[in-house]
Amino acid sequence: MTRFLQIHYLTAYPPSNLNRDDLGRPKTAVMGGRNRLRISSQSLKRAWRTSDVFEQTLDGNVGKRTKQISHYLKPLQDAGKTEKEIAEIRSQILSVFGGSKKGAEDLDTLVYISQSEIKAIESLVQGLCSGKTMPEAKDLQLLKAEAHSVDVSMFGRMFASNTDFNVEAATQVAHAITTHEVAVEDDFFSAVDDLNEGTGSGHLGVHEFGAGLFYGYVCIDLELLKKNVANDELSKRGVIALIEAIARVSPTGKQNSYASRAHASYMLIEAGNQQPRSLAVAYLKSVKDEADYLESSIVRLEGTRNNMDKVYGKGWDSECILNAYKGEGSLDLVKSFVAGVV
Repeated sequence: MTRFLQIHYLTAYPPSNLNRDDLGRPKTAVMGGRNRLRISSQSLKRAWRTSDVFEQTLDGNVGKRTKQISHYLKPLQDAGKTEKEIAEIRSQILSVFGGSKKGAEDLDTLVYISQSEIKAIESLVQGLCSGKTMPEAKDLQLLKAEAHSVDVSMFGRMFASNTDFNVEAATQVAHAITTHEVAVEDDFFSAVDDLNEGTGSGHLGVHEFGAGLFYGYVCIDLELLKKNVANDELSKRGVIALIEAIARVSPTGKQNSYASRAHASYMLIEAGNQQPRSLAVAYLKSVKDEADYLESSIVRLEGTRNNMDKVYGKGWDSECILNAYKGEGSLDLVKSFVAGVV
């Protein structure tokens, strides 16, 4: 059985601000003494797990990350429960998911809940609407220790107050960084008041943006994923959905301003039982002053892998490559390859 699936990908984004910091600037990182654009793993994971690709491929078998557990309690009002009764029910249910301040309507922190847990809450609320006055202890066993939604199984969750229901993430996602040095640029803009018959603008402002070719890396522990999901077929669909999302889905930051949607130009998928390793070191020395950044980045990536294989031994058992730059391979072939090893 194959244990690890590693995905290396290169995606080029035109001027954009996909993932910004507290000042509204594109996130950056210094690597090899050079400034690079960065897209955080949190931004990437959210874009992937909330995408139409995930929803459609997994037929809705995805969870929710929320503080608003009270969202699922709205039917209690329609059923005629008093405010006092609703407050007591809400307090008991919130305590299961980590608790909140006294009298609060929602949790203090975001929690990841699976579809089976959402259904358990809805079932409890339905029972309370049908006549039961207050939930009993057995009714409050809402958290599930196994058979999680695919996204919860992939990306994990933590309950500080109830560690028995923590889920170790089966998927590790690296922050994507540009293969070359990048300077964040300023975009000075003005907006014109359509009803102003005189000269001048109605508003002045500045937005920051950047552009570049990003290297990303994802490692999936297939054994752990299957254990978390407890359904081999659903696990397979989950990995296929993730692969397609990596290839097709972009973070949503400032898309209306920049329309910076892009597909991966290159993907290298490796399957095997060997110790995983990123190939980010290929870009420790930034790609620069070369005719084609994409071609040079692909050559660097493949060359670094080959050299590592010479030194450490072959780091994979089987592979599949998609190279949109040369028109080689296809997403369908990648998905078929993944289906065969999961």
